[in-house]
Amino acid sequence: MPQNHFCPWHEEAEELKAEVERIGTQVQALQTQLTALQRHVFGKKTEKLPAVEQQLRQQAASPEDEAARTRAALAKRRERAALKAQQAPTREVRHAVPPESRHCPACGSEDLKPLGTGRTTVVYEYVPAFFERQVHVQQVLSCACGQGVVTAPAPQKVVDKGEYGPGFLSHVVTSKCADAMPLHRLAQRVERGGVPMSRSTLTDLFHQAASVLQPLSTHLLQVIAAAEVVWADETPVRVLDVKKTRQGYLWTFLTQTPRGEWLLGYRFSLGRASTTPKDVLGCTRGALVVDAYTGYNAVTLPEGRVRVGCWAHVRRRFFEALPTAPEAQEALDFILALYRVEAQARDAGLVRTDAHRELRQQHSAPVLAALRAWLEAQTPLHPPKGPLGQALSYARKQWDALTRFVSDARLPLDNNRSEAALRKAALGRKNFLFVGHEAAGENLAGLYALVATCEANGVNPEEYLADVLLRVQTHPNTRIGKLLPHAWKRRRGVEPPDSPLQPSL
Repeated sequence: MPQNHFCPWHEEAEELKAEVERIGTQVQALQTQLTALQRHVFGKKTEKLPAVEQQLRQQAASPEDEAARTRAALAKRRERAALKAQQAPTREVRHAVPPESRHCPACGSEDLKPLGTGRTTVVYEYVPAFFERQVHVQQVLSCACGQGVVTAPAPQKVVDKGEYGPGFLSHVVTSKCADAMPLHRLAQRVERGGVPMSRSTLTDLFHQAASVLQPLSTHLLQVIAAAEVVWADETPVRVLDVKKTRQGYLWTFLTQTPRGEWLLGYRFSLGRASTTPKDVLGCTRGALVVDAYTGYNAVTLPEGRVRVGCWAHVRRRFFEALPTAPEAQEALDFILALYRVEAQARDAGLVRTDAHRELRQQHSAPVLAALRAWLEAQTPLHPPKGPLGQALSYARKQWDALTRFVSDARLPLDNNRSEAALRKAALGRKNFLFVGHEAAGENLAGLYALVATCEANGVNPEEYLADVLLRVQTHPNTRIGKLLPHAWKRRRGVEPPDSPLQPSL
């Protein structure tokens, strides 16, 4: 009878096959890292893949449609420019004909009369801003009886016995939070304006303003937390420490009111744990639009908020896999089809309506079904640790969160709005590098929230802060919401802008 002999070459072949697969996975990962490094060093810092909106425009039905869209965009820009021009201070400068030219070039007569209102030319000129030293003199009246004395009221101040007015403090806050200007540069500019100033003084003024406005920034976060749909994200910020810096985080939470107003809140923390989302959104209900970071799991439990995924993060992962896996383009095409449906809803004015939900169910749902089948078919074909394998795994694990937008028109496709809300903080991080300590980070977050909400709703932050710095200290706490930027603007009878933030496309 034949005997079953052990075949050592078969075992070696299996080991060699496993080794080849392992080396192939490593090579693929190294190729992806090399491509990303080359793009970072030699290319643009942002991804080279065209934006979704740009891709949709390139796929326009005809040149006539593209030309009509260009004309509409140009007309809208001109309308905005005209509106801005009306808001700018205007001074009329008269130019008279000089005496030596006051004669007719045809007959030489000097009997000339005005013709119409004259020729008008618009010139924009820069008038340097200035600081002024105000000397307030309070009138004192006395009675003839020699006993009664009446004194005029003293000027209002943000801080008792302070030497700087609310306009000065609002300029300091806006320069740092809106313009990302380090305080030592601002001190130099103030010195050029004729006011003795040091960086330490500006730092004290900045923190004093944050302390005065803390009730407003705290209430703003509470209003956001009570909303049905909340966007959230976080970004690292360096914190000064002994002989080095340590890692802190700036979190943003934002929402949109039924009137279309955007509310942006910020919170600073020394860690990236789930403590901050729990402090802000704990015990609240609704939807939370975030990426796949597990720090938000504490508020998306069954008794908490419903997690909504971000298709922009999925798209970015498949794009990064393109150099080593060209088949990732199929996933990008599916995702582009989802955004095309959103563009149709936006162009038809159906966003956040029942018709928008029906449009998603008719057109987005079949795209998602086809994408799901493609994911299942591709997963066994690629190493799980390879770039495309990781992208496939990310999309499959987040699938429930990524598809919730189909049944609710209020939910967006991505988390781009919260990422846009952190751009100002990222610019400031490059300019002033770090915050001095935890309390400084908390003050910066509170002022960021008020300034960003002003900008999102078309409110001049300097004008707003100069007003509320005086009013917040005597305003009833039960009506503190009336001083938030969107409510402050509403009281002036101005409607919010159509698109205060970057569009999600």
